[in-house]
Parts: sequence; structure tokens; C-alpha cells
Amino acid sequence: MKSFKNYPSALRQDVLQWIKDIGDLDILVGIPAFNNEDTIKNVVETVGQGLKEFYPDLKTAILVSDGGSLDDTRETAESARVPEGIHRKVTIYRGTPGKGTSFRAIFELASRCKADACAVVDSDLRSIQPDWIYLLTKPILERQADFVAPLYARHKYDGTITNHIVYPITRALFGKDIRQPIGGDFGFSGLLATFYAQQDVWTTDVAKFGIDIWMTISAIAEGYRVMQAHLGAKIHDPKDPAEDLGPMFQQVVSTLFYLIGQYESYWKNIHETVTVDVVNDLRETPKIPPVAVTLSKMEHEFRDGFEYFRPLYETVLSLENFNRLTKCYEDLKAGKGLTLDADLWSKILYDFIFTYQSWSRNRRRLVDIITPLYFGRVGTYCREVAEMTNEEAEEVIQQQAKIFERNKEYLLEKLEVWES
Repeated sequence: MKSFKNYPSALRQDVLQWIKDIGDLDILVGIPAFNNEDTIKNVVETVGQGLKEFYPDLKTAILVSDGGSLDDTRETAESARVPEGIHRKVTIYRGTPGKGTSFRAIFELASRCKADACAVVDSDLRSIQPDWIYLLTKPILERQADFVAPLYARHKYDGTITNHIVYPITRALFGKDIRQPIGGDFGFSGLLATFYAQQDVWTTDVAKFGIDIWMTISAIAEGYRVMQAHLGAKIHDPKDPAEDLGPMFQQVVSTLFYLIGQYESYWKNIHETVTVDVVNDLRETPKIPPVAVTLSKMEHEFRDGFEYFRPLYETVLSLENFNRLTKCYEDLKAGKGLTLDADLWSKILYDFIFTYQSWSRNRRRLVDIITPLYFGRVGTYCREVAEMTNEEAEEVIQQQAKIFERNKEYLLEKLEVWES
């Protein structure tokens, strides 16, 4: 394993001894956890059921990689019923606190145990089924893919960072139509786990919420084979995008923008989007619980943010885009509601991506000032799809993604002028 200055390993000594005791594995399932005592038991037991049902003759293990939970997450995970013959370890990882470091421990364990296939599933899942483990690992074991991203049916207001930033940008720039690039539930090969473990990124936002998009884009740009698995509904602890943005926005978007710079030579040569094969594509549309949104809060955040950051927006955005954004602000002040359409939104994000690559000041600050504009776009979308079904709203997301694809040329032209 590669050596790092800060925390050379995310694994503690008791885990290293456990590895010696159990030997090599066929399948490893990792569960990152932090204060999930209400849901972790069901997740661990369902994973165990899946491994027993679909892989009774393979050597399998479950690793609960905990971030130092202050509740009874670890005790509950230890007491969960797991079928005989399936190894189980609950541990606190070492390193920078965050989901990414939790994954790092899983990557390291998969590499050390020479696992053929791995899966990771979120610890707050309420809809996980035993066949999720099969669907995420089957393409890996059959050598059809190195990386399997999830595909879910979700409520139209759920996953707003995915829908309005990560999905359309990943699709437009990297040319793979992966619908849930930060879904959280993935399958991957032991070879890819070793690649992930060896990257020196564990003091960056990748060690936190940036991990999912880093995994997805790295797999694409490094030439690994990618697929998707339809898992049905994702029912977890959804959050109102106007109330619960937290550090996730900053960490995900910063990581995405960094990866765009890192892999510029790759995506600049991508000229079309290709479909990504789906495992288990024939499922009935499941019932999905509603997700609440607070439109007035989004309007307030957009208005106040524009007034406060207006000079910076004028610096980052092209003159045309700044004028169009100013019109959106004026419409809101005039009582017309939020009117930040997908075309303007795509060009705003491309302006920020372009500026991020040459920004010599605090890049975190640059990403922070996108937040009010994000509220403006999400609020506009929520108004547009308010009376639509989830399926109809999905078509709006698909049309937005096509606009990002069309406007990719806008970003390429900006880069060409700058580089010349």
C-alpha cells in the first residue's frame, strides 16, 4: 500500500488483525456510518440476507466503518443478526472525519483481502432490499464492469444537488449518462478499490462528502468500465434543499470543479454522451414518499445573496449572463417569482467552472457564492414541476441535461480564448 504522511492507513490495529484471521474474500460490503442507530440494524441485517441468499458459496464480509458515533450505532451494528458464515467487523476509522475516510477504510480492506467485488451502501437507508447487494456486485463478478452506480426512483424534490449540478455536468462533460453519480450505493471491483486507496486525497474534500463524485468521475476518466443498477426506490432521510444544505454543497461542488480541472484533457475530447448499460432495468415504479420544499426560503436566499454578492457575480459571469441574472432578481422583486431558467443556469455554472480553474484566491469562497444562485435555480424548477408527477418532472431534468450538453461549447470556447 502507498504511504501517506497524514494517517498512512484508515484501518486500526484490531482490523488489521481481523484481516489476518479471516484471510482473502470474494465479496466485501462496506457500510459508512455516523449516528445512525435508528437505521443501521436494518441495513446490516438486509446486507447479510443478501449475501446469504445470493452468494451462499462465496466468502463474504461486512465492514461497518464508523465515524465515532455518539449514539449506539456501533453497538446496534454489532447486535444485528447476520447469517452464520458471513464475517462482520464494526470499527472506527482513522483519519479526517468524513464519509470519504470511512470509504477509504473500506477500500483498504478490500485491497488487503483481495476481494473480487465490493459494494457500499448508506447507513440511513429505509428501502434497502437483499437483492441490492446482488445487483451492485453481479456485473463486477461477471467481469462486465469495474464500477456500478445506482439508479433509483426518487421524489421530484429529492436529490437537488444531483439533479441541478452534478448529473448534468457529469453527463455533459464526461460523456456518460450516469443518472446518480453521487448516489452513495455503489459496486466496484477489488482492482478499482486498490486504485482508490492509493490516491493521496484523504486530507481534501474527497475525505468528506466529495467522495461519491470523486469515485464516479475517477472511474470514468481513468478508463474503468461503468454500469448502472436499478435499485428501485431510495427511501432515506431526505432533506429540504432550502433548509438542510450544510457542508455537502461546498464539498461536492468543490470536488467536482477540481476534477474538471484535473481531467480537462479527457473531457475536452468528449463530443457526445453515451448511454450506460443498466442492470435490472425492468422494475415497476415504486411508491415514493413526498419531500417537502420551502419555496419562500429559496426566494429569500436568492434575493439576499444576489444583493450581497452582486459585485462578485459581475466579476465571474459574462456580461450577458450577469444581465440575465439581474433580470431574474428584478423579476423576483417585482413579484413574478423565481425565473432562473436551465439555459442561464448552465452558463452560470460554466462561468464558475472556468473561473475556478484560474482562481488564485480562496476557491471555497468562490464555490460558496454559487449557493444563492443554486437556490434560484432549484426554486424555479420547483415552481415549474409543482403540478407534475415524478415521471413528468424527470423529463424536465432530462431536458436540462441536454441544455448543459448543448452549452458545453460555451465552456470550451471560453477555455480556448483563455489558453490562447
